[in-house]
Amino acid sequence: MSHTPGAGRLYSGHNTNCDLRVGYLVEEEEAFNYELTVKVIKAQNIHGTDVVTKPDCYVCLWLPTSLSDRKRTKTVWNSREPVWNEIFHFRIHSQVKNILELSMFDEDVGTSDDHLFTVSYDVGNVPLNENVVENFSLNKEFQEKLQVEFTLVVIPESQKKVTTNGVLVCPEMVALQVEVPKQNKAFFKNKTELALSVQGSFEGSHNIPLQPDSTSQLNSHETAVFHFSRDLGTELNASVCRVYSPFDVTFSSETENGSNETVIPLNLISPMENEINVQIPVKEEKPLDAQIRLNECPEKLDVRLGFDLCDKEKIFLQKRQRLVGNTLKKVLQLEEDLVGEEIPVVAVMATGGGVRAMTSLYSHLYGLQNMGLLDCVTYIASASGSTWTTTKLYEDPNWSQNNLSEAINNAKKHMTRSKINCFSVSKLKYYRKALQQAAQDGQKTSFTDLWGLILESMLNNKKNESKLSDQQAALENGQNPLPIYLAINVKQNKISTLDFKEWCEFTPYEVGLLKYGAFIRTEDFWSEFFMGRLMKKHPEPRICFLQGLWGNVFSLNLVDTWYLTTQVDTFWDTWIKDGIKDIDEENIRVRRESARTKTSLFTPASTLSDFCKGVLTNRPIDGEQHNFLRGLYLHKDYDQQPQFSIWKDSSLDTFPNTLTPLADNLCLVDAGYFINASFPPLLHQERKVDVIISFDYTLDTPLQAVEQTCNYCTTQGIGFPKVSLSEEERKTHKECYVFNDEDNDSCPTVLHFPLVNDTFQKFKEPGVLRSPEEMSDGDVDVTGAFSPYFLTNFTYSESDFDRLLKLTQYNLANNKELILDALRTAVQRRKARNRSSKIHQTQAQKKT
Repeated sequence: MSHTPGAGRLYSGHNTNCDLRVGYLVEEEEAFNYELTVKVIKAQNIHGTDVVTKPDCYVCLWLPTSLSDRKRTKTVWNSREPVWNEIFHFRIHSQVKNILELSMFDEDVGTSDDHLFTVSYDVGNVPLNENVVENFSLNKEFQEKLQVEFTLVVIPESQKKVTTNGVLVCPEMVALQVEVPKQNKAFFKNKTELALSVQGSFEGSHNIPLQPDSTSQLNSHETAVFHFSRDLGTELNASVCRVYSPFDVTFSSETENGSNETVIPLNLISPMENEINVQIPVKEEKPLDAQIRLNECPEKLDVRLGFDLCDKEKIFLQKRQRLVGNTLKKVLQLEEDLVGEEIPVVAVMATGGGVRAMTSLYSHLYGLQNMGLLDCVTYIASASGSTWTTTKLYEDPNWSQNNLSEAINNAKKHMTRSKINCFSVSKLKYYRKALQQAAQDGQKTSFTDLWGLILESMLNNKKNESKLSDQQAALENGQNPLPIYLAINVKQNKISTLDFKEWCEFTPYEVGLLKYGAFIRTEDFWSEFFMGRLMKKHPEPRICFLQGLWGNVFSLNLVDTWYLTTQVDTFWDTWIKDGIKDIDEENIRVRRESARTKTSLFTPASTLSDFCKGVLTNRPIDGEQHNFLRGLYLHKDYDQQPQFSIWKDSSLDTFPNTLTPLADNLCLVDAGYFINASFPPLLHQERKVDVIISFDYTLDTPLQAVEQTCNYCTTQGIGFPKVSLSEEERKTHKECYVFNDEDNDSCPTVLHFPLVNDTFQKFKEPGVLRSPEEMSDGDVDVTGAFSPYFLTNFTYSESDFDRLLKLTQYNLANNKELILDALRTAVQRRKARNRSSKIHQTQAQKKT
């Protein structure tokens, strides 16, 4: 173990200016600590995997929300009817979802033990102050069963309040300070260390050097600090280790009772007490004196828990609303001003598509500007290649108020130059140096970061020092739309993107996971969090690293590749789906009303199936980011929270031990792995988007993303218009589709612009036919196998670049009236809704 940077320093997180207990749907709930007693009694008719011999069974117990190590019974050798009668204790939290996993293994000598099965059991099934005996049915054919007894009691004087948003729970955090007086070091003749560890703490472990040397007088070498949950209880483990050369093995001193460690239960220590003196036995030496003390940590969190918009976005909306209202009055030629809730929210949605998407989004925004409609837009959501446009535009705080032709000419300069220099020796040296600096800044560097640097070179040809939070300057007066960038959080191994993905949005203000209602300041992305507090501040990443993340096309696994190319999502189920089934008996189902989570039996796959699953689902090239949910817990009723349920879309959402709060890292990848669109942030209920102008830059399937979004939203219960297309419409793509739901005001109107070449072949401008000499200018190949706009092409000719610009601008201008009609309808709906609201308010006032 090595000394952790920052040891000896109490929590000093960067508290934000938002109080999490005012607004944001955050509440304080009454909570208790429970003691759970689990008695593993016996098993029946266990066959195991050995054909010749009887199994040698033991049971492992894992309850990750208790901060305890995995526990296990003794091994009962050569028996199909093993009896253990072993008792285990866990300290748990009443408002947390506590799922105990009981795994049975067949112990083998000389080879790895065989995993027979795992039972996942919701502790909420256990009534208080009662003994409950569960007989888990493992295999009905062989009558295999596991018998376990549970008891749950309240720990006296443990009542307190916890902060929660209904999905996540943040218990009380405390800091343990361990200090070794300097004079203790004189007792050790050899180079020695004090090894300290606290299970479930942010720091994990510390080593304090005890042998005097040139650095031993530093306070940081004499004090160690551990941050952990006060409510769940844990232990301090301490041992003195003699250290030899780097090639020698470190060994611990052994005490008289044969133990290598001194164990101190920390739940017995109160933060109100003064320092406590402890003695750590040392073999053949005088005991080592140390002082320990518990300190309370600030209650204010650095992770915003809640499903509302942040204060900065609300302030932006107020400023942007005035500009949008004035612009709509002008373009729609309204007689009266639009005020307050009468002003609709208009958003631009852009798909991915490499530099094809980047170029086309420049063109579409330029087209909206020329039509006087750009100032009607409140949000611009982008994913993958389209993010390369918005990140560049927002370097100019007034980009939408300036003519975009200059920005387009600059993009054209980079798109038409050779990219060979991006892989020169000098560039490779620059990439290596930049990655080393990122690692020093605390980032878990990967190929994704290298890809971001390569993008920076191809799109800018120089180092870009800007950061995402710098874009706040472009929003200060509401002068530009608010940009939203989209990624998805996936599992790195053993799980396909189809089986698990979580929407993650980035704005200049915040980065957040929609499903959990958890957000951090954009400046703090890349930093380390624990239990909602900022523990280690690292520099915010340069924008190129985020561009590489949002367009991370290298984290595909084989299942993702199959889905993206065929859109068939069931072919590999036989190979990669785990054997999981509900094994609740009737008596458990009666009690499940409070627990809700089913008791599940997981049966491991065969060696061949497990190998195939690994080949198909592992991501050979991916990136990791620090998980800002680390140390938070899922609420006992998390899956009943309406906002969580909206985004709950995978089977893993019913298995809380597998969800992101218990993960060490995030794995953020291109959202196009699931749906190549950036609709989800715009469908956030609090953003109240009325009209979405959807720009789809897909070549071969220009309606696929909007259809997938419709199907997804229908399944999730999210307001989105029905996308119904005839066979003729699927064969012959139009320049613009209008999807709306006149009977549902919560559904936005979607104007979908696919990348197609239809009337542009005959018209150079809306209503202006081409001359015979100009007909070749309308020949823009956006469908053929030899199209110059294929995904991996990063260099266009000037003519190809210009043709793509003219095509996309024409398609937009040719359908201007459809956009204006949608805006008029949105204004009428808003006014009608506003009148209805005022009538209800008046009636309510009269009643009171």
